[in-house]
Amino acid sequence: MNAAEDEAAVERVLAGDSSAFENIVRRWQGPLVNLAYRFCRDRSRAEDMAQEAFLRAYRSLHGWHREAAFSTWLFALATNVYRSEIRRIPVRTLSLDEIAEPRDDRASDGVFEYGDRDRALRRAVVALPPKYRDVLILFYFHNMDVSSTARSLALPEGTVKARLSRGRDILRKKLSQRAGPLWIEEEA
Repeated sequence: MNAAEDEAAVERVLAGDSSAFENIVRRWQGPLVNLAYRFCRDRSRAEDMAQEAFLRAYRSLHGWHREAAFSTWLFALATNVYRSEIRRIPVRTLSLDEIAEPRDDRASDGVFEYGDRDRALRRAVVALPPKYRDVLILFYFHNMDVSSTARSLALPEGTVKARLSRGRDILRKKLSQRAGPLWIEEEA
């Protein structure tokens, strides 16, 4: 399914064929559950949050104005649902200082393996303040560009760029103390 098929499915739903929404759910279920998981780190809760996002999307389809891609609109709606849900029932997070350094007994020089570094980075991103975490999750973990991230979060592109930069700086500072040099691509 591509953008044109998304648009056709929306048109069918708006014309009264509610079964056409099934195609939208099939296409976007994985990405929305994955996005929700980045917010809550609980698979079951992520699935519930994605279901709520789809329900709201179904009810709000008439609000998609087609200036942006359907996927951008859907991700923006889902991100808002997830933010509301996380505010309602917060995820227990650790501060960056509480994150234990991953240990790999196989490494004799104390440097940790790539997988440990990746897990530490993901935990550190989740522990960031929401304004940095949300931008980093969409940009890096969902491969959105600055423009799409900005539209999804209803922020100016300059704000997204600033938050990406500040979020990377926070991560570099905190993780370099534990893991040695950290390379986070500066794509924005």
